[in-house]
Amino acid sequence: MQIKNPFDSSSPVVGEASIDINKPIHDVFSYVGEHFFDNYPKWAIEVVDFQPLDSQEVSVGAKAKQIRKDNGAKVESVFEITDYQPNSTLIFRGIAAPYRHSYLLVSDEQNQPTHLTFRFELLELDVFMRPFQKLIRSAIEDGAENTVENIKNLITATGV
Repeated sequence: MQIKNPFDSSSPVVGEASIDINKPIHDVFSYVGEHFFDNYPKWAIEVVDFQPLDSQEVSVGAKAKQIRKDNGAKVESVFEITDYQPNSTLIFRGIAAPYRHSYLLVSDEQNQPTHLTFRFELLELDVFMRPFQKLIRSAIEDGAENTVENIKNLITATGV
């Protein structure tokens, strides 16, 4: 008889949140996607240092380095943009760290509102962290909610 491990390290721990922003999709994508390197540290308030590594151009293959302050500890990672579809999709993935951020935009009409979904995936979980999977998922979901709220508030406040 095979013993089943309740803490599967191969399935990602995911948090996702969505919000409607009363702006045309082009405006929202311009802020989130086209100007990602300028605006990401504004909505990701845990990022204390951020720098694009290749250029300021947001495109597939572009890399950036970030230092985040998570629970008092500074965590450095480099990520690469893996999918970039204007007015639709921006996805990046950690190069050495197993995570993925997805920003997905949809609008039924040409104008507004724009439906923004942010998804954070922790693609692997260390063995010693597996018992805390539910707690980690809850923290990720809270972070996802904060992210979409921050983006909406910034876009609204700046009049984009």
